[in-house]
Amino acid sequence: MKMIGLIGGMSWESSAEYYRLLNQGVRDRTGPLASARCILWSFDFSEIAALQKAGDWDALTRHMVQAARALEAGGVDAILICTNTMHKLAAEVEAAVSIPLLHIVDPAAEQAKAMGAQRVALLGTAFTMEQDFYKNRLRERHGLDVIIPDVDDRAQVHRIIYDELVAGVITPQSRAIYRGIIARLVEQGAQAVILGCTEIMLLVQAEDSAVPLLDTTSLHVDAAIDFALGGVQASEG
Repeated sequence: MKMIGLIGGMSWESSAEYYRLLNQGVRDRTGPLASARCILWSFDFSEIAALQKAGDWDALTRHMVQAARALEAGGVDAILICTNTMHKLAAEVEAAVSIPLLHIVDPAAEQAKAMGAQRVALLGTAFTMEQDFYKNRLRERHGLDVIIPDVDDRAQVHRIIYDELVAGVITPQSRAIYRGIIARLVEQGAQAVILGCTEIMLLVQAEDSAVPLLDTTSLHVDAAIDFALGGVQASEG
């Protein structure tokens, strides 16, 4: 079994899910005593969030590259960035190491195409929804049509992530807000919704949407397990 390196702590709430799903998946596929070979590098998210808010992406790049190189030195065979937003720096991380980076966008896009969805909605932090690094990969690499919520709904999605979900706060009121936003995206023709923040799956489930919800956390983990067990190779770029 290959060893997976996890760059986590952004937030630890979702990183805990990565660790749980990775070990559970390896056990389910290979036997009741099996668990994943992995190393977790966990950031203090308060430091990361402050740099994000300040727009200091150069400092964030240095942090991410340091983590990736430390994991490579620790003997991992591939790296997962356990957050959608920080895939803004995926190219820099990938260039800094000689091992594969398993990109979070690709498993979600492949799942969307497998179910016949061509027009997908994207939920995530404001960085993920509004900047091009995520949408362009969906469009240019996978040929998907991507829509995002309107400006007011984007603000609500972002606020709930940073004020509640990263702190483990789950409320019926916020679930209702997300359900309304998803419904409006479906009215605009979304055939599936990509949960492009690894905390969103803590809040909404399949019953909250009229179209499939693509949980990037679980799909990313599945791709990592495939790689660890020799099922697939990481994509380049």
